[in-house]
Amino acid sequence: MSTYLFIYRSQKDYVPGSDDALAAWGAFFEGMRSNVADVGNPVFDRRELGSCGADTVLGGYSMITADSLDEAVGLAKDCPALKGGGGVEVGEVTPLDSDSLATTFADHPSTTSTAA
Repeated sequence: MSTYLFIYRSQKDYVPGSDDALAAWGAFFEGMRSNVADVGNPVFDRRELGSCGADTVLGGYSMITADSLDEAVGLAKDCPALKGGGGVEVGEVTPLDSDSLATTFADHPSTTSTAA
């Protein structure tokens, strides 16, 4: 089983903390209960570097366990951020080699290069 990072992207005008938002996020995490490795935290103060999406801002993150990227994406489909016009980025966390603090694409068989 691998660990996946969910990065939540919220609409720029999203205001966290409403009763409806808290209930929606609570239900989302309850539905993934056995897969939640680290519920994560919301993000309130942020800065962006590079291209981060014109209509969204970083909203928070979670660490989720799943058997595959497809399963992790399936778990993310009920995320409240999606209903509010935001998004979820899902990526497999690949631990670094503790001796060299490096890893390569060859170390991870499911990685594909998209470079041209």
